Amino acid sequence: MKPYRVTPPPNTSASLRALPRVAALLAAAVTVLCLTTPLFAANKKAPPAKPAAEYPASETHPNEHVTIAIDPCNNQKDCDFFRLPYVAHSLIPVRVIITNDGDEALSLDEARFQFISANNDKIPAADLEEINRRMFTFKSTQGTKIPLIPITVHHPPVDKKVTDDDNDFGFRSTNISPHSTASGYLFYDIKSLDEPALKDAQIYIKMIYTHDRKQLFAFTIPLDKWLATQPQPAKR
Repeated sequence: MKPYRVTPPPNTSASLRALPRVAALLAAAVTVLCLTTPLFAANKKAPPAKPAAEYPASETHPNEHVTIAIDPCNNQKDCDFFRLPYVAHSLIPVRVIITNDGDEALSLDEARFQFISANNDKIPAADLEEINRRMFTFKSTQGTKIPLIPITVHHPPVDKKVTDDDNDFGFRSTNISPHSTASGYLFYDIKSLDEPALKDAQIYIKMIYTHDRKQLFAFTIPLDKWLATQPQPAKR
């Protein structure tokens, strides 16, 4: 006796025989997509940093031989090299460019970079956990104690795309060598601010030291300098 099997109707047998081939093609397409998408993201680069004095929003301290500039991005299309859409989540990337024309290295180890709004709200640059929380709506990045059970539950770690963006586009070092320019992107959470959040705001930078522990005077850079160079929306 022949083993029992169901013979498909004539009009469906060709389709059934084609299923393995279709599945193989789909698997190959998914594999190619997975391999090429990270490569494409990794190849995206921020524009090379120019000397700070060449940016419209900058401040120079001639006696200290240091110029600092800021270059915000409030349109996702202008900074699409990031792996995540920070602007859409009310995180404004601000590129800080520091040109050290002096003969002594500078240290950013203790530096503070504050966004000060028109209403005098002082917003520090977001750390990686805060960026992660804003992007993925985590309530906390700290461990949480469950009541009555002595076990600490740890929330998910910072997403790899956040850390990769920081590695690729943040400051590579906290040391600025003599006669060099360094830059990095900082992020500011402006969700609670009234629009337009950048108008009449400023970036306040303090506690930059030379390596012999001489503190530089603070820098105050108005964002209006940058806004004045941006295309104005067409009037209706």
